[in-house]
Amino acid sequence: MDIQLLTDYERTRLSERQPLPEAFLRLPESELEVRIAAARAALGDRVVILGHHYQRDEVIKFADCTGDSLRLAQYASRQEAAETIVFCGVHFMAESADVLSGDRQQVILPDLAAGCSMADMAAIDQLETCWEEMASVGVTGVIPVTYINSSAAIKGFCGEHGGIVCTSTNAAKVLAWAWARGRTVLMLPDQHLGRNTAYKMGVPLDEMVLWDPDAPLGGLEPTSLQHARLVLWKGHCSVHTRFSVRQIEQFRAAHPDGKVIAHPECTFDVVQAADESGSTDYIIRTVTGSPEGSVWAVATEIHLVNRLARELAPARTVMTLDSLGCLCSTMVRVSPNHLLWVLEGLIDGEVRNRTVVPEPTRTWARVALDRMLALA
Repeated sequence: MDIQLLTDYERTRLSERQPLPEAFLRLPESELEVRIAAARAALGDRVVILGHHYQRDEVIKFADCTGDSLRLAQYASRQEAAETIVFCGVHFMAESADVLSGDRQQVILPDLAAGCSMADMAAIDQLETCWEEMASVGVTGVIPVTYINSSAAIKGFCGEHGGIVCTSTNAAKVLAWAWARGRTVLMLPDQHLGRNTAYKMGVPLDEMVLWDPDAPLGGLEPTSLQHARLVLWKGHCSVHTRFSVRQIEQFRAAHPDGKVIAHPECTFDVVQAADESGSTDYIIRTVTGSPEGSVWAVATEIHLVNRLARELAPARTVMTLDSLGCLCSTMVRVSPNHLLWVLEGLIDGEVRNRTVVPEPTRTWARVALDRMLALA
């Protein structure tokens, strides 16, 4: 089944109406491993399996490549022998992989319920309204920038309107590119990545405004909008906004020599209170490269933190900043059972949960992604 023209809400509803068949439920781990291995062997290099950093361990161990969403999509596009890309991630990642993939490749998302609440906070009709309302008060020549954690429709809008995509790794470089082309930048959907990045670049907070898509003119006065250099979309990551300054204070009290590293999707106060901040790859490199005996509290998704803790012990101590653990509740929906279901479907000649980005969205989204890739 293709999910070419489904909304995010419809994707979730469809997945609720389309549970895994009984034969794929309650399978012991040993059977899952044997059957997935057998399916992989039968499919050979016609299939490539991608695993995002935040995936559960019992899924990511089957991945041919692990990384962030952009790295995985780029990796898949280079696998010319692969006819099918199985993306163990969330829907916007599968869309990006489809946009960057070759014409003879198809992309599968093992569970249609694996979405992203942040991506869902920016709908294309809301962005179109925002664009029109800004123009109505004289704010024109705006350069739209979207975080890769967004739908293909949002990426397509940015591509068509002279904009670009960014990741948490290259956000500063992308914003510099955008400001070289226009005085005002609209950045969506994550306000925190935009605010933290721009502030680090030297942009004062009073030159940033927050656009609320549910309020007329974003809840802003025309003068404040006209003054702003950066218009931030009112969106956020439900995982990263759980971390707090209080948690940092508690960690420092327990570990005076310890350090805190935070993802830039965390709130401004948390990033300012942390010792380090950066993308997932930056977090991995920094913690891994730290001196032996280092103690780290990491403000990002719990599966990545736990994986780092196991890999670096006992030379380094790594723990989550949130004692309850911050889990991405949509990413975790992809299970070994879902992976087995789609792989055995391919063996039987059935493509399950294919993700297809329709034209012209696909072309314009590729334009926005290619602009970003050219900066590298």
